[in-house]
Amino acid sequence: MGDAHEALSVSAALNLAKKALEGIVVRIIGEVSEVSIKAGYKAVYFSIKDEKSSLPCMMWNNRYAECDVDLRVGMLVELTGRFSLYAAKGRMNFDVFTISKAGEGDLRLKVANLAKKLASEGLMDASRKRPAPAFATTIGLVTSPRGDAVHDVLRTLRRRFPIARVVFAGVPVEGDKAALGIIEGIKCVVDAGAEMVLVVRGGGSYEDLMPFNDEGLARAIASCPVPVITGIGHEPDTTIADMVADVRASTPTGAAQEASPAPELLRELFVRRSMELDNSIKHRIDAEEGKVERYLNKPIFLDSTELLAQAYLATDSLASRLSSALPGNMKRNEDDLAYAKTKLTAMLPHLLGRYDYEVKASYEAMQNQKDALLVPYEHAMSLAASRLHDLSPLAVLGRGYSMVQDTEGSIVKSIESIAVDDRLDVFFSDGGFTCVVTDIPPCGGDMRIVDLNDLDDRDDDTDPVSEEWKETLW
Repeated sequence: MGDAHEALSVSAALNLAKKALEGIVVRIIGEVSEVSIKAGYKAVYFSIKDEKSSLPCMMWNNRYAECDVDLRVGMLVELTGRFSLYAAKGRMNFDVFTISKAGEGDLRLKVANLAKKLASEGLMDASRKRPAPAFATTIGLVTSPRGDAVHDVLRTLRRRFPIARVVFAGVPVEGDKAALGIIEGIKCVVDAGAEMVLVVRGGGSYEDLMPFNDEGLARAIASCPVPVITGIGHEPDTTIADMVADVRASTPTGAAQEASPAPELLRELFVRRSMELDNSIKHRIDAEEGKVERYLNKPIFLDSTELLAQAYLATDSLASRLSSALPGNMKRNEDDLAYAKTKLTAMLPHLLGRYDYEVKASYEAMQNQKDALLVPYEHAMSLAASRLHDLSPLAVLGRGYSMVQDTEGSIVKSIESIAVDDRLDVFFSDGGFTCVVTDIPPCGGDMRIVDLNDLDDRDDDTDPVSEEWKETLW
């Protein structure tokens, strides 16, 4: 009792508490509230909490690596360890020996029970699984549009089988509604014509993979009308989706490799097909050569007359029959013609006599009526001729007038329409002449006209003004 009342130094008291705490090993469940993982540190520092308290924790790096747990804020974890006291600072923390996600054991038990149930129904039997098509040209891809998995798959397909068309359905692959999204994505790519479906994800924790342990998704994969290849990317654990899929790959890249032919397989296929094609062409050429040889040996090609021999015989036969038949036919036709001639000769006088009287009567009637028919027309014609004579320019010229035309044939009606040196044609009732205008006097004066014929015949020294006037119009 005396020792209990003995005063202790700070260091002694903390060492006493340290020894008492380190002797107690406990299991604690709590929510991670802080995490500090830094390069160069020998331990991982974090804190866990519940509704009332918070506890700082530390875990040496080698222990943390063995647990294979990626600590994140908000994660519910189960820790095994002991309390420890850092005497130099008087701080207490929890020295963690092991760490696991709280409740993971229950999840694994539920997944195992579901797997047994589906296996009993035959959904995991190897006999119902279908092989992936060797050369699928339309491939469905169901995964998250934001992860690395979609890029890994597309890159692999582009490298191994670039002619393939990828039908992509971007869906969530984590969370409560992820399973429903994956089911809908599978349906969409199948409706779009996919010949196989890749369901992939780039790994994750066991809890993150729970959508791929969904019973509805498992049944959708099993009932899919085309083969399904999974590439979940979490090698230690196998999800129920992997178990019921037709083909299981360990990674998204592996799934793309399963869905596409290997380059060496393609080369081997092309070589084999090339040899088959060569053999087929050779056999076809040999067969066609045999046909040509058989045709060449036919009589029709050995003797050109063989082609028309039957036609020649038929023509000769018809010519002979025609020669025999023509004389008899012509004799019958001559007899028929003579008989028809005799009958026609006998009938003509009678027929002509019947119509002779009618023809004569019609002729006499026409003779009697011709004068009466022509009289009105003769009178009208006389009136028209008389009127035409009155209007004729020749009648005007006969009364002593003359008519003047220019070189274009237009009648000159005014002195204003002519000029000096114009050539004019002057017409009388009994003829005319051509002249040149040499002078146009003022209104009321005399205009002189020179006959061009007289100008051509006169002497060069003759004055045209004094000797070549023919007529004065003004």
